[in-house]
Amino acid sequence: MAYKQLKLWFDVELAQLLANKLSEKGIPINHESFTSTVSERVGKLELKDRIECIADALESHLTGDYLTNLNCLLAILGPENKKETGMFKEFYWIMPIAKYVEKYGHDHFEQSMEAIGEITKRNTGEYAIRPFLEKYPEQTVKVLIQWSKSPNKHVRRLSSEGARPRLPWAKKLNMFVHDPSPIFPILENLKDDPSKYVQTSVANTINDILKDNPNKAKKLVESWVSQATIERKWIIKHAVRNLRKSNDQWAMEIITKL
Repeated sequence: MAYKQLKLWFDVELAQLLANKLSEKGIPINHESFTSTVSERVGKLELKDRIECIADALESHLTGDYLTNLNCLLAILGPENKKETGMFKEFYWIMPIAKYVEKYGHDHFEQSMEAIGEITKRNTGEYAIRPFLEKYPEQTVKVLIQWSKSPNKHVRRLSSEGARPRLPWAKKLNMFVHDPSPIFPILENLKDDPSKYVQTSVANTINDILKDNPNKAKKLVESWVSQATIERKWIIKHAVRNLRKSNDQWAMEIITKL
């Protein structure tokens, strides 16, 4: 992926790439119509709208129902990302597939959850999962708790990142803004995670919670201080970074206890 503005990668060339990948798997799609539809619509759009435009074009050009189309799209995902980087540089082309699940998969909870889990092993499902948290909060949190124990670092990260109350570029999850306690078991499972990728997500989630529920967030952090591992110490320090910048007394005291 050569350097250029991210949104510009979501264009007719990406449509051609997706159409070729589908054809290579024997999945019928009208190349000319699909690519021309994307070409006609993406020009003046920004990143998120370009991704949605391509997802909508997939919906209108694949010939099956949601579950049939979903299986077709999962068939082209290819090898998993083994690194902690590359989500956007190498696997950016999967983002319209994630958007497809996010937009069209609401009536098929189990299959969509499985799809998001597979997608996030290459790109990310942090945006795709949020409508499911809103529509099926208890069921989706149960899935996230299971994912927080996954051997795959990308899946573990998603369990935290997808539930962030104030995830950038996404609509706030108001139920966790009001009460973040349902996601605390996820954070507990990840507090000593060996992956820096996961640690950063946990810290950012706590940072979000500190903005709306400082007392609950502080109580959680305080419970982690005793016998904190190296990983947990890093998470705590990163989670309270904004408070430290403002010389918050509680944050300063927490750091001295680590």
